[in-house]
Amino acid sequence: MRAYEIQQRFGLDALRLVERPDPVPGAGQIVIRVLAASLNYRDLLMIKGLYNPKQPLPLIPLSDGVGIVESIGAGVTRIKVGDRVAGVFAQSWLAGDPPADVRMHTLGGPIDGMLAEKAVLHELGAIPVPNHLSDEEAATLPCAGVTAWCALQELGNVGPGDTVLLQGTGGVSIFGLQFAKLAGARTIITSSSDEKLERCRQLGVDETINYRQMPAWDERVRELTNGRGADHIVEVGGADTFGKSLRAVRIGGRISVIGILSGVQAPTDLTAILMRRVAVQGIFVGSRATFESMNRAIEATNLKPVVNRAFPFERAIDGISEMANASHFGKIVIRIG
Repeated sequence: MRAYEIQQRFGLDALRLVERPDPVPGAGQIVIRVLAASLNYRDLLMIKGLYNPKQPLPLIPLSDGVGIVESIGAGVTRIKVGDRVAGVFAQSWLAGDPPADVRMHTLGGPIDGMLAEKAVLHELGAIPVPNHLSDEEAATLPCAGVTAWCALQELGNVGPGDTVLLQGTGGVSIFGLQFAKLAGARTIITSSSDEKLERCRQLGVDETINYRQMPAWDERVRELTNGRGADHIVEVGGADTFGKSLRAVRIGGRISVIGILSGVQAPTDLTAILMRRVAVQGIFVGSRATFESMNRAIEATNLKPVVNRAFPFERAIDGISEMANASHFGKIVIRIG
């Protein structure tokens, strides 16, 4: 089979298309013929060596993908040949709180990921995807979709009348917009692009803020909420945005910390968290049970993920470069099958 590897060193220029032996499933495992994979910011960090500089190489990157089951190992009962399935981001996390060693069992590092023609998964770490989705759409679900669903529904309990603030127009934020609207929430989204904000309006967002034109976007959020602040903030910006999120959230509100686009070290006003009773929740994707719950909602509502662009397998590096440029809206996908 063909696969992309991060080989002897990190860096986009070190990613190589290579030939590997076709995988054979062991006990409890399945082999899928990968049809499509999608990109997350984590994948870019992994390739650059910024996510885990101690990651053993070579490594097949990309955590998210969907494929057709080609073969199964001894004892497999949950999955059958011919099923279309996606891999669960953390293969060992089935439900509840994550196990202590959850980071040792994640696809795309340290476990080989989905940027290959075939992939091995544990049968417990694979689930069927909604039938109404294309392969490209289904490939976007495991990380970005589950992360947004976990933040807003499983842990956030967002409901009708709540106000949800979303930062930017990447995969998690656009999924967050879609899920918040499903829940009946009022939505506000930020971007530096008027064109992207117009696309958000087409998806049903209630309010938009161009943070280039309005750097004090936290003040604008409070204006839009009559001084109250947002009930829930999907915080993907990191160091440069967290302080403003603290000022934009309501007393007793929740900030879901998901992204680190602008860095990981941020001065934090602990008094604001304490005196205003703000709940700050870290989000590390979600379990298989979370994925299954999200899929039921997607099927029931016929929701369609937003795919910005799909690149052929041979141009995967171009797709990763587009992710690095941050010019996309929604998800970037690599077609493989």
